[in-house]
Amino acid sequence: MINYIVFLRGINISGKNKVPMGELKINCEEIGLAEVKTYLNSGNVAFSCNQDDKEIITKQLEWMIKDKFGLHIPVFVISKDELQDVLCHAPGWWGNANKEVYDNLIFIIRPATFHEVFSEIGPPKDSIEQIDNYKEAVFWSFIRKDYQKSNWWSKTANTNISNMLTIRTADTVRKICGM
Repeated sequence: MINYIVFLRGINISGKNKVPMGELKINCEEIGLAEVKTYLNSGNVAFSCNQDDKEIITKQLEWMIKDKFGLHIPVFVISKDELQDVLCHAPGWWGNANKEVYDNLIFIIRPATFHEVFSEIGPPKDSIEQIDNYKEAVFWSFIRKDYQKSNWWSKTANTNISNMLTIRTADTVRKICGM
């Protein structure tokens, strides 16, 4: 069995795209996923299965969400081992205990690439935010009090780019990886 993590993009935000986590868990089990656990109400799911093709898992989850909840939700699937590898490659400035800095991990949803995301958003704003990419993830940190001045803050929600990404805080990613 392979352990996987799934991040659903844009669910349960301000009453939109409602997907109750208890129902999601049951529906994941019904399509053959085992040891299903959810975390928070924002579409974080850990499970195990024998399937080693992430594209097949992605399609199964997209279909199930469309069928059971009537939503077309971008889905990012990563094995737990791959996520641990990503976290092992975090830059030193990312995810530390500095409360003045907000640390996120941006997951790039295939077929999008880092180059496409960077071309759309542009470079981080010096002295306010930092980015570094590794595989399908972008480590992104910014000064909390200056978030509105950052380049990436508003642009990650832009409709040209938002369906290519799903974002989690450093703490959330670490917690999910430990499940």
